[in-house]
Amino acid sequence: MSDYMVEETTGDATVRYSRGAAWIHWITGILVLAQIYVGLRFADLPRGPARMELLTVHKTLGATILLAAGIRLAYRLFNPPPPYPAELPKWDRFAAVWSHRIVYVMLFALPLTGLIAVSERSKDGWVDLLWGMRIPALPIGDGEAFGEVHQILVWTTIALVVIHISAAIYHHLIARDAASGRLPPLPSTRRD
Repeated sequence: MSDYMVEETTGDATVRYSRGAAWIHWITGILVLAQIYVGLRFADLPRGPARMELLTVHKTLGATILLAAGIRLAYRLFNPPPPYPAELPKWDRFAAVWSHRIVYVMLFALPLTGLIAVSERSKDGWVDLLWGMRIPALPIGDGEAFGEVHQILVWTTIALVVIHISAAIYHHLIARDAASGRLPPLPSTRRD
């Protein structure tokens, strides 16, 4: 069975993502990086008010990422990404397509496993966020077990972020190939 995202190419042309897709990408990226920082920071704090405040920030960022992931997926369904240039080897296109798909899974799985993990402590069926906002709790399983799954997914996501950024740097600064100009506002650094 072939995968059109891997098989289809734009030939020699570099076709850029739409501005809408680029905005969603950069906003989601900033949210994920902020979430990684906050998550690692609060995990190191001793129990107490400062940790709880940072946990509330973490939950709010998670809810925001979940919302952004939904918007991102809906946008992508109606605005498919452009195929990769033929210049990129098939293995490179395969790796890019599947790493993006795994990132999408993580954008949903991380906030949901986090929400399930904290929902067990909800007394009224709601999880408190910043600024008085609340989201419905999801007490559907063992919160501790989901917390452990959440931690595994965090480290998997950090690895994916490092791979994604490394690949972008490689294509933009080292290979300087057709993949470098696909995402606005970055210009193409392709050597012709």
